[in-house]
Amino acid sequence: MTHLKPGDKAPKFKTTDEQGNPVSLSDFKGKKLVLFFYPADSTATCTVEACNLRDGYEALRNAGFELLGISPDSAKKHQGFIKKHSLPFPLLMDEALKIIKAYGVWGPKVTFGKAYDGLLRTSFIINGKGVIERVIFPVESKRHTEQILQGCVCF
Repeated sequence: MTHLKPGDKAPKFKTTDEQGNPVSLSDFKGKKLVLFFYPADSTATCTVEACNLRDGYEALRNAGFELLGISPDSAKKHQGFIKKHSLPFPLLMDEALKIIKAYGVWGPKVTFGKAYDGLLRTSFIINGKGVIERVIFPVESKRHTEQILQGCVCF
């Protein structure tokens, strides 16, 4: 689990989205940002999560949120995932795991009894001043939009 908590400054980042457009935390100054980390494009649970966020996208936007997904996948995989599932939000590049590790979401996992290091599905709600307001862990893929909207002070 991440070492970051509500009240901490969100680690700054600079990367590109699936189309090669530059994206940084500072681009969201004055806006509420949901930065959601997920393990891999086109896997069952990640697809459920992404489609839940797609289906709740309008409600999230109406509540004042911007939305960015991030995983270690390539731009090509991100592009295919977005196209196949009509995702309305960008997916960011972090193949070198720099942002993932800065947010503390890389660590020990167990799947089917096998232990390994991997991405821990986690979301951060970051306010317009770059401060973490909430950390959502564990993420419930089937109701992630609801988790984000629960208890939000929306504007």
